[in-house]
Amino acid sequence: MLYRIAQPADWHRAQETGFFESADLAAEGFIHASEPGQVLETARLYYRASPGAVLLEVDEAALEAAGIRVEREWAERRQAYFPHVFGRIPLAAVRRFWPFPVAHDGAAHLPVEIN
Repeated sequence: MLYRIAQPADWHRAQETGFFESADLAAEGFIHASEPGQVLETARLYYRASPGAVLLEVDEAALEAAGIRVEREWAERRQAYFPHVFGRIPLAAVRRFWPFPVAHDGAAHLPVEIN
């Protein structure tokens, strides 16, 4: 499974359109995602003060079945490979989601189902 922290407006729009997408898809050509062990650091670095954030669990096999390419690419700043999703994520590929509030200092907690 892949994980994506979603802003409330992006998640709300996905409910209306049937596809999750975010500004990074238009700007960079892919949606940034994380492996389970990368989520908390991603929250700390990029989602501080996001009390309405939502954590999406995305089934990589469902993306592939839908013809959406996923590649793991090296992120020099974080010294790790991160999954990049090259297309909109159909809601059918989102297996679970949870409220994922991120505090002003970047602190967040993974849902117990992921731990």
